[in-house]
Amino acid sequence: FKMDTTPESYLDLFPLDAIVYLTPDSENVLEDIDPDKVYVLGGLVDESIHKQLTLRRAREQCLRTARLPIREYMVKAPNARNYHSETLAINQVFDVLSTYYETRSWPAALRAGVSSGKGYVLPATAEQ
Repeated sequence: FKMDTTPESYLDLFPLDAIVYLTPDSENVLEDIDPDKVYVLGGLVDESIHKQLTLRRAREQCLRTARLPIREYMVKAPNARNYHSETLAINQVFDVLSTYYETRSWPAALRAGVSSGKGYVLPATAEQ
């Protein structure tokens, strides 16, 4: 993948209607990747998770939002801590998106990017 960095904001580089801000708090499920859209990974460099922060930021900027289809393709795995989180690190989101783009398979993509430590597994894995 080619990567470019710039001090400019994505808001200045792309039309607002082309931007989709990815946040685990969105009500909209990302069903497919549109090559004409720009996907912003709503990442935070912080040890704690701030609920709704990325969603609020996207709404303030009047951007369309979406979340990865974790709930649609994965199930909560029983675990001692009863911990389940749809919040992923930026590299995990990138792994999910790039695998989906290559395979067009959400199960394969989610398997590649969502670690079992998040408390979610694919249904076939939960039965084992």
